[in-house]
Formats: sequence, structure tokens, C-alpha cells
Amino acid sequence: MPNEKKSKGDLLREQLFRAQKHASEILSKKGLAQADAFCEGYKDFLNTCKTERECSSYFRRKAEARGFVLFEEGKRYLPGEKIYVDNRGKALLLAVIGRQSLEAGTRMTAAHIDSPRLDLKPAPLYEEKALTLLKTHYYGGIKKYQWTAIPLALHGVIVKKDGTAIEVALGEAPGDPKLCVTDLLPHLAAEQGKRELAKGITGEELNIIIGSRPLVLDGKPEGFKLHILQLLHERYGVTEDDLISAELEAVPAFAACDIGLDRSMVGAYGHDDRVCAYPCAEAILDCTSPEFTAVCVLADKEEIGSCGNTGLNGSFLGDFIAELAAAQGANPRKVLRNTKCLSADVNAAFDPTFPSVMDSLNAAYLNFGVVLTKYTGSRGKAGSSDASAEFMAWVRALLDENDVLWQPGELGKVDEGGGGTVAAYLAKLNLDVVDLGVPILSMHAPFELAAKTDIWMLLKTAKALYQ
Repeated sequence: MPNEKKSKGDLLREQLFRAQKHASEILSKKGLAQADAFCEGYKDFLNTCKTERECSSYFRRKAEARGFVLFEEGKRYLPGEKIYVDNRGKALLLAVIGRQSLEAGTRMTAAHIDSPRLDLKPAPLYEEKALTLLKTHYYGGIKKYQWTAIPLALHGVIVKKDGTAIEVALGEAPGDPKLCVTDLLPHLAAEQGKRELAKGITGEELNIIIGSRPLVLDGKPEGFKLHILQLLHERYGVTEDDLISAELEAVPAFAACDIGLDRSMVGAYGHDDRVCAYPCAEAILDCTSPEFTAVCVLADKEEIGSCGNTGLNGSFLGDFIAELAAAQGANPRKVLRNTKCLSADVNAAFDPTFPSVMDSLNAAYLNFGVVLTKYTGSRGKAGSSDASAEFMAWVRALLDENDVLWQPGELGKVDEGGGGTVAAYLAKLNLDVVDLGVPILSMHAPFELAAKTDIWMLLKTAKALYQ
């Protein structure tokens, strides 16, 4: 049939309505292939890096291979020079000096590289009824019942009194044993089933099975805990005292994989927030001669409020800007005041199985691009920085001018819940900041889902911002 002439109403809708499109309407086969190929590297990264220490070390090594050098306080850097700051092995700053004066501000992304998990307590190891177990203290907001009856790996570092650091990644190598938190069988869970869902498993019930055989010497059983300590000593050269000065994290032992018959999604542990950290870091590694100084912040501790000296509620970013500005002969307050920053963090994607918690007009959807979140917080925007209209307009222009597919979004219905990001702490530095990241399903679960095209769009966003 011949094309019908568009009505005045149709033309007016095209002029005035926001045209929200699915990635399949925007990306060619080549574009989809590029997104898929990029996510192959991302999956490898997720399988390699399951803690903030591993992420920081991974990007530091890649940065050094790309010509980034350790930042030297007092040294003046020329346009195009690449520098990094390693904050205690748990947070990382990457920067490429721009052609414009530093006082013109930086173009910054900030993501976090910690994720919800189970941390071992300082004195974790005990035996009970012919089993050896580990006591844990969960880290970040989790649904505790999701962490039972799944394979776990143990990652982290043990530091001995002489300063020797022993890296641990137990449960990842082929042939490695894995660990597990047990749960009650349905046949005996009548009382447990009466608990509220949030209390179905309590924090003190998140105990990890690590052994079930005693040490036998001269034909005599010498203890279950002693057997595990002997095995730890043989493998790592540590004693029980050394566990006090350890940071050991139990994380899912799943490998990242494609989800869906169309392979359109990545399923993995740690999308929040490594799905934002990876594209932002990869973009600055490719950055060569930016107009404004480009900065990528990979921070720790976001999941527990960005506290501590490796979190963005601390001073390490402000200190870096002040030191860099001093060497460049710039006023650090002007640098920060003129900085434009994307707080790269995930948002919740609309889940048709649980629609009641979302405002469908203001929710993010998989494969509709990065989600621009003006404010987060809870109830009356508590804990949010709430970006200005002027900065929202600037970001909109950046995205549209660089053919980035994007969508506005909130974190659920008003009064339904909420959450925060690093944006509030960045705003304390008096820079312009807004949240922008990848929408995901099953956020904070041991296994989360993200769309490959949305991850690709964040890479395009970061490259556009830096250059």
C-alpha cells in the first residue's frame, strides 16, 4: 500500500514527544556486533576481578601498559600525559592532562568497584558437631536468603605481622574446592517459613561450610578446625592469628555468561557497579589528547556509604585535585567548580514480574540505553545531590550529539524504597554531577543481569565526555 500522508497530529507528535527507542532500532548489525565483542572483554574482567582490590590492580596494570605513570606530587604535566594514583590498592584514579588550563575544569567519571558480599569476621573459624565453619559479616545491602546453597569462592588478602601480603583466590581455579552457606530443607522449614522474608536467613546464620573431616595423626582424630588450619598453613603459610589482619571476601563462584537465546544480556556477580567501572576505565585508557583534563575515579566502599579512606566520602579525590592543581599553577577550587562529572552507577531496570514497585513512566528499561538519573535518595530525595536543570541539559546535549541511546529514570516509586550513590559526596566538592549508568535486573543479588547494548552505550558516553 502507498504511504499514507501523515496527519497534523502525527507531525505534531513527532515534533513534541520524546522518541524513546530500543537499541535494535538504532544499532546496525555492525553496531550490535561491536557491543557483543566489547562485552566479551567485560565478561573476562568480571571473571578475573571479584573484589575491589582485584579491580584496582587489574586497571592499574592495564594503565601502565598504556603509558600511564604514577602521579608525582609537585611535577608539572603536559597535555596528553597520563597519570594514575593507587589508593591503598583498593581505589584508583586515572587521568589524562587536557589541552585547556586545569582551571577550566575536568571531565570526570566516578564509579565504584566494591560489590555486596560476605566478609569473614576477624575470628571466623570454628568447629561445631563434626563440621568446620566460617563466621561472616555481610557487606552492603543484600537479601540474605539469596546467599545460601550457592557455590562461593574466597578472595582477598592476608597480611602477616611482618607486612607480607598473601593473595587469596580460593574456588576459582580449575579443580579448586568451593565453599557454601547451607539452608534448611523444606521438610523441616515450617518454622523458618513463618519468618518474614527479610529474616528468612539472619546475618548470624550466614555461616560458611569449609570442612567436614578431622585431622588424623597417628590414627587419632585431632580436631576439625585444626585440620583446616593445617591446610591453610600448607597452602598459604598462615596461622589463625593471621586471619585477624586479613580482608577475606566470600563471593559467588559463578562465571559471567550470556543470558537469553539471543545472547543479548550478560549474567554475572558484581554488575553493581563494575558494569559502569569497566566502560569508564576502558574509555580513559583509549583517551589520548583531550581538550579538558579527563579523570576516571574507581572508588571503594560505596555499598556501605562511601566511608573510609578509600571511599568517596573521604578526601582522596579532593587531595588529588589539590595536588595536581598546585603543580599546574591552578586554583583547586576553580578546578572543582568547573568540573563536569558523571557519577557512573547502575539503576534498576523495569522487571515485568514485579511491576508494582516501579513508576513505568519513569523507570529504566533494558536495551533502551544508559539511564540518566537526576536524583536518587529515598522518600523526599533524602541522601541525593539532585542535579541542576542546567547540568541535565548539558548532559542531554552531550548524549544526543554523540548518538548515545539514553533514557531518564528513577529508582522505583516514591516512598517504595530508594538508595544512594557517590554523587552526593562528589557534589560536596562543588562540582556539577549527575548519575548516569547501566540499568540492571536483580540488583544486589549474587547473579545480576545487564543488556550488552546498554553497556556499549556507557562506553560511548565516557569516550564522548573525555574527548
